[in-house]
Amino acid sequence: MPLIQVKDLRVGYNVYEGLLKVLDGINFFVERKEKVGIIGESACGKTTAMKAIMRILAKNSVLMGGKILYDGNDILRMNDTQFTEIRRKKFSMIFQDPSAALNPVFTIRQQFYDIIRYSSNQRMTKDMIHERAVELLKQAALPEPERILDSYPFQLSGGMKQRVNIAMALVSANELLIADEPGTALDVTIEDQILRLLKKIVEERRISIILISHALGTIKHFVDRIYVMYAGTIVESGPTEKVFKNPKHPYTQLLIDSVPKLTGEGVPEGIPGIVPSYLNPPHGCRFVTRCPYAMQVCKEKVPPSYEVEQLHYASCFLYDNGENGKDE
Repeated sequence: MPLIQVKDLRVGYNVYEGLLKVLDGINFFVERKEKVGIIGESACGKTTAMKAIMRILAKNSVLMGGKILYDGNDILRMNDTQFTEIRRKKFSMIFQDPSAALNPVFTIRQQFYDIIRYSSNQRMTKDMIHERAVELLKQAALPEPERILDSYPFQLSGGMKQRVNIAMALVSANELLIADEPGTALDVTIEDQILRLLKKIVEERRISIILISHALGTIKHFVDRIYVMYAGTIVESGPTEKVFKNPKHPYTQLLIDSVPKLTGEGVPEGIPGIVPSYLNPPHGCRFVTRCPYAMQVCKEKVPPSYEVEQLHYASCFLYDNGENGKDE
C-alpha cells in the first residue's frame, strides 16, 4: 500500500466571477521512502494539491470530490483531532517563500521551541528542547546554531531562512516531507545547495518527499518518479529517466523543449498560446487549445491515462489503440 494515494481529487475556488475549477480529477501516489517530483507551469495546481494533502487550503476552496488515502484512511474525512496527530508526527511542508513562512516579530528560538514542544509526545524540559533545536539546525547545515536561534528572520539571508524552515519541517516529517519550490526565492547557487541538502536529509532519514520545482534540470537528478501537471490535470507520469528521455505527451515534449540549452542550439520559442481559464475550462483535454496534434475527440472527451511503456503513462488520445486507458 502506498504511503499517500490521491484518487480523482477535484478542488475549486469560489471567487467573485464564479467557481474556479482548478484540480480536475488528479490521481497520483507516493510510496514509502520514495522521491517524487511534480513539474508544470505556474498556476497549474501543484501547490493546491499539496495543500489539500496537508489540509491547509484557503477558506474559499471547495472540495468537489476525490480521496487522499494515508495508510488506507481518507485524510479528507478525518476529524481535526485525527489529522492533527498526523501533522504533528508524520507530515510536514516547506513553502516556497522562506520569509512568509516565518513570523517576523518572534525570534527563531521562540518559533522553533513552540514547534518542538507542540510535536512532542512527552513533556520536554527547556534544555531538551534546546538540544533538539540545535541538532536539527545542524542537520540543515546551518553554522552557529546559537546565533541563529537568537536572530529575528530579517537578520538572516534568504538561504539561511529556508534552511531554518527545513530544520523546523524536520521536527514532524517522520514519513513525508513536501517541498513546494523551496528554491524559488533564492539565487541559483543557493537553490542547488538547498536541493542537495534535501536529498541528503530524506535519504538519511529514509522518508518520502514530494518535490515541486520549475528547475527541470535539477529535479531530473533528484527524484525517482515524476508527474507532469497542466491546468489542474496530470498529463504524464513515470520513472524520471523515461519521462525526460522519451516524453510522450505533447505538453511534456514542449515543456522540455522550452528549457534553454547550454549547447548553443538557439533560444527556445516556448509553448504557444495561454493556459485556459479555470472559470470555463475546455470540456475535453485541457491542453487542446495549445496542442499541435489536437483532434476532434480531444475537444469532446477527457483522455484517460494510457500506459505507453512499462510504468510510463500519458493522458493523450494519440495513444488510443482501441484499448481502454487506465489509472496509474
